[in-house]
Amino acid sequence: MTAYLIAKTAHIVFVIAWMAALFYLPRILLNLVEAGDVAPVRERLLLMGRRLYRFGHIMFGLAFVLGLVLWLGYRVIPDFPTMVAQGSGWLHAKLGLVLLLFAAWVVSGRWLKRVARGGTLPSASALRWFNEIPVLVLAGIVWLVLAKPF
Repeated sequence: MTAYLIAKTAHIVFVIAWMAALFYLPRILLNLVEAGDVAPVRERLLLMGRRLYRFGHIMFGLAFVLGLVLWLGYRVIPDFPTMVAQGSGWLHAKLGLVLLLFAAWVVSGRWLKRVARGGTLPSASALRWFNEIPVLVLAGIVWLVLAKPF
């Protein structure tokens, strides 16, 4: 049971770190749009964006591995609780929403790489709306984890 609690705690911490990056990267993109052609500001924001994207990938990777351990650890770790049982449909719904968040993460990264190559970004208002999507999806994930409705 101790291994389970350690894995769950670490998973939650890494998910929180990834979510912070996921919330902030679109904001950096928005700041890039609003910075216009001010070269020093753009270079600084691009540097921040690249570092944040790299950090977010590491946090997602660690959260993903620990999520797999929580999901399937009962097969290899003695006395590890299982999450695979009757009535765990909520877990599949949660994983679907996590895939949506990961898609938003990848889109943000592609936009960052595009602007670094001199390309354009969506409008400021579109980026503001895009920045709100992860919040709504996260609320759905938290509800699924707490309520386990199906």
